Amino acid sequence: MHDNWLWLIPGLPLLGSLLCAVMYAVTLRQRKDSPGTEGLGPVAGWTAVAMMAFAFVLGLKGFFGLRVEGVTELSSAAWDWIHVSDSLNVDVAMVLDRLSGAMTLVVTGVGLLIHIYAVGYMKGDPGFAKFFAYLNLFVAMMLVLILSSSIVGTFVGWEGVGLCSYLLIGFWYRKGWPAEAAQKAFVVNRIGDAAFLLGMFLLVQLVGSFDYAQINSDIALQNFDASKAWQLGLAALLLFGGACGKSAQIPLFVWLPDAMAGPTPVSALIHAATMVTSGIYLVIRLNPLYASAPAVMMTIAIVGALTAFVAGSSALRQRDLKGVLAYSTVSQLGYMFLALGVGAWSTALFHVITHAFFKALLFLAAGSVIHGMHDEKDMHKMGGLRKHMPKTFLAFTAGAAALSGLPLLSGFFSKDEILAMTFQHGGVYLLLWGIGIATAAMTAYYSWRMVALTFFGEERFDAAHVHPHESPRLMTMPLYALAVLAIGAGVLNLPPVLPADGYLTHWLEPVTREGTRILGGAHHMSHTTEWLLLGLGSVIALAGAHFGFHHHKRGIGADQAFEAKRPQLAAALGDAWGIDRTYKLWIVGPIMLGARMIAVVIDQVIIDGAVNGLGRLAQSTGHRVRKTADGSLSTYGLWMGGAACTLVVLWMWMGN
Repeated sequence: MHDNWLWLIPGLPLLGSLLCAVMYAVTLRQRKDSPGTEGLGPVAGWTAVAMMAFAFVLGLKGFFGLRVEGVTELSSAAWDWIHVSDSLNVDVAMVLDRLSGAMTLVVTGVGLLIHIYAVGYMKGDPGFAKFFAYLNLFVAMMLVLILSSSIVGTFVGWEGVGLCSYLLIGFWYRKGWPAEAAQKAFVVNRIGDAAFLLGMFLLVQLVGSFDYAQINSDIALQNFDASKAWQLGLAALLLFGGACGKSAQIPLFVWLPDAMAGPTPVSALIHAATMVTSGIYLVIRLNPLYASAPAVMMTIAIVGALTAFVAGSSALRQRDLKGVLAYSTVSQLGYMFLALGVGAWSTALFHVITHAFFKALLFLAAGSVIHGMHDEKDMHKMGGLRKHMPKTFLAFTAGAAALSGLPLLSGFFSKDEILAMTFQHGGVYLLLWGIGIATAAMTAYYSWRMVALTFFGEERFDAAHVHPHESPRLMTMPLYALAVLAIGAGVLNLPPVLPADGYLTHWLEPVTREGTRILGGAHHMSHTTEWLLLGLGSVIALAGAHFGFHHHKRGIGADQAFEAKRPQLAAALGDAWGIDRTYKLWIVGPIMLGARMIAVVIDQVIIDGAVNGLGRLAQSTGHRVRKTADGSLSTYGLWMGGAACTLVVLWMWMGN
């Protein structure tokens, strides 16, 4: 029996996108007759919200269906999409298992709250209906990515979220820089997507199937030519390259901070629950492949740790409120890949879930601050806002506490589990654990630096022109729901030393079983070691939060002192270690120069010159020939005689 209602989970947001697009077209026609009218904009917003709500309900239906004893997945009927050969076809079906089910609830649940928030945030924008058309389409493509039964279906969703990110980041393209940020995101992601395609084709060549179940089964049972086992590692590495693009890892992380150019709901959706988690989902889905490639696993762990450190240290010196959160997202994604690199599949998903809650909360709360400050984003021009925005202050503080890993909150449990799993591997992984510990301290510091600079100290804004105010209820209500989730989501996967431990780990076992078996089974630390690591994590989080808050609660003096004392380091951290600038200088610059040379020298001078020259030659020849047609019989007789002589000469020459 097939559960064909699964098609409705991505289908409903897709329908919502189409309806919103139609409403936008109607609104444009109405504005021609009545300029300034809202048209069907508000209807479009609530239509998009309704479609998200229905998709979330269906996600819950699937979740409870998976709780029935003996049921590990629900699947729809397959659609025979591409027929390659008798032994190789591309079938498209929706599959809801323990992994895709958890991801679906996160995407639709958090996405629903972001949509509700966006109705209030985007009110009055002339592109209101168009915005929700893009937003619904974005979620639909993410759900296609998650629920597809084959890697080709995942790639369709993969490209879909890439396109939608371009549309949403550049939504306010008339400002100029959002359009540039959108182009940057699109190009950088295409680099990763090229690696994804190469890895996918290499993997299919090796195992002979596009279907995830068949791929994982063949790898687990080693049903492939053993002499080509090295190709398995290469395919895993290339697919990880694709994940680096979507999930913003070194060297392809530079697009994500610039994605702040889009409206705040876009930032929350991209950074928290959807696009950036695509790479983590792909690696977990193909966990037997990665478990069979230990060198690639080590590479993933190293890249994740370095990304976490570089982005975390960069967040220390950002002044843009959303900029801090952007680099924080890159850093937290690095933690997730560190978990994947040590084979902690369920731990990585655990941090995906907790991060979705507290980072969506922080972005939406930051949007509430920016909304109340009349689009001001510079924390050095804020201060003392807790009395003007008490609801936003409480929500933001809850998110910062979870992000910084304060004890018993969601971020504490998920981040500690990643560090514990890295620590137990020993050897060179202890160095990566040390990097993770240092990054955790920086995370706590910059989290509470944000709180202090934004909500405490003297008011540093121009009170004559800026009048801070609390956001409307439509924007604050989603913050409350996310705050509850950010605080309490740690119960999903408590450590073994606590009661009711490891719910998420047990839940994902049918998906991660083969990858864990290939790695040699699950390993557990002693309770004493676990308690010591929990204690160390608590001390680091509390100390970092204490120093971050108290250094900045009185204003910007600490930032100014650091810049005066260590100007080069401050500049390097503020510039994200100069990585993006180096790319522009050594990669983007030469490519642009080469493109201009091709456009000017080759295209305009050589090609256009040749074409235009031939045209002018034909034109001048025509003018000369036209002069001979003067209507004189003597001239025509001369031409006829000349032609006859020419024919005679040719006849005599050919005859010889």
